[in-house]
Amino acid sequence: MAAGAAASRPRIALLPLDDRPVNVLLPQDVARVGGYSLDVPPERILPSYRQPGDIAELAAWLRERALDPATTHLVVSLDMLCYGGLIASRISEDATTVALAQLDVLRRLKRERPGLVISAVSLVMRASNSYSAAEEPGYWTSYGKELHALGGAVHRLDASSDDVSLSELTDVPAEIVSDFARRRVRNHIVNLTALTLVDEGAIDFLAVTADDTATHSAGSAEQQWLRHWMRFLPAGDTVLMYPGADEVGAALVARAIAQTAGARPSVRVSCREPGGLDRTPPYENVPLSESINRQLRASGASLAEAHAEADAVLVVHAPDPERHDMFGGHPDRHDANAVERTAAAVREELGRGNAVAVADVRYPNGADAELVRALGRAGALGELIAFGGWNTAGNTLGGVIATTVAALVGRGASDRDARRARSAVRQALLTRLLDDYAYQAVVRSEDGPALFPDHLPVADDEVVARAERAIADRLRDTLRDELPGEDWTLTSLRLPWRRSFEVELTLEPSER
Repeated sequence: MAAGAAASRPRIALLPLDDRPVNVLLPQDVARVGGYSLDVPPERILPSYRQPGDIAELAAWLRERALDPATTHLVVSLDMLCYGGLIASRISEDATTVALAQLDVLRRLKRERPGLVISAVSLVMRASNSYSAAEEPGYWTSYGKELHALGGAVHRLDASSDDVSLSELTDVPAEIVSDFARRRVRNHIVNLTALTLVDEGAIDFLAVTADDTATHSAGSAEQQWLRHWMRFLPAGDTVLMYPGADEVGAALVARAIAQTAGARPSVRVSCREPGGLDRTPPYENVPLSESINRQLRASGASLAEAHAEADAVLVVHAPDPERHDMFGGHPDRHDANAVERTAAAVREELGRGNAVAVADVRYPNGADAELVRALGRAGALGELIAFGGWNTAGNTLGGVIATTVAALVGRGASDRDARRARSAVRQALLTRLLDDYAYQAVVRSEDGPALFPDHLPVADDEVVARAERAIADRLRDTLRDELPGEDWTLTSLRLPWRRSFEVELTLEPSER
């Protein structure tokens, strides 16, 4: 890995996708692992669940950070800049012109500070295959699955010249379809305009990502249209498009860290599951191997050839071929052979003295508990530089790869900074193990129905407080009894959106 030592640590500013821990705290963990400072907006101007952030104040904050000479990189979620957050991008009534005016903020900043590096991410709007309106317009409770199916039906017609009326495709009322379609048009225009900002030079790097998609869907069709313009525009070949959402802020922070350090880490991928990298994970639309390659590039790393020397090895626990989900469709058995193959790969790579990270993409919505336990029995958990297994394959890969890239940069720092980086690596590792394994795979799967009587965000404060106490107690037991966290203490835990899907953890070194 070629790297140059920075005379001083410049600052990176992040405008996150929303206020959840994975979008605010994970990028900060990545920055600490690399030995860098990360600025994020104050909580008061960020969104809070379905309440959007203040786009005027967010733009003002971004401008303030951009004009600070110490800031060398901006990492910008266009969904936050244009709409006030992820959910706002799906439910807000803002006109297309309002969103486009927010993109002009980036043009102005680039004119004022041409040397400022601006990396951005923009999402292709999802169409959840569910009847949950928790993160969607209210009509999703009645028509969500039908709208998802409609997107797939229209996509299949793309190569046809036949005239097909809407009534032939769906029974959803026209006014509902119209509202859904207009929102998609608005967001698609923003994505197209983002491509032109790359071609203008106002954005230095753009990732276009999509979550909860399928091979045939409204989002997949829009990705094809975007790819057309990526091929047409001279700078379009620098844009990356791949499955993901919540992890991209962390990936682009890692990219900024690597660029600042003059580093391009090389990562070799190891997957012992036959054909595992060729599988398309649930909720995604491309094979795992493509996602890994693009996630590495987005994070500022390169993919090393099989068996080649590399700065780190990413061991991948491949997707379950039966496409089980850890939560809501908990697999009734674990594949002991798959677990042993992955655990053996980790042991062998560590035995060769390699830096090893593990991307557990076996199941969405939680790590494979048997894999974590197998690695624990082998004494391998504490030797990893990164671990992830919390959500979709794209979300997991982005977090693991970003942390890996930052850790490799941190190792090249001065002795004092390297010691801090090692401590940050352990903190980030334990945070993911507590969240992805102890909470998502164990507590949420086993105790979720008892702790969370309501499917939607819990209204009763006492129920929330009781759940937070119970979860914290279970995680403290796990940290003490199963994980290599003898020098760390879980100091706080909360449910930021008052639901079971995510927890916010705080770990601090234990007093001696």
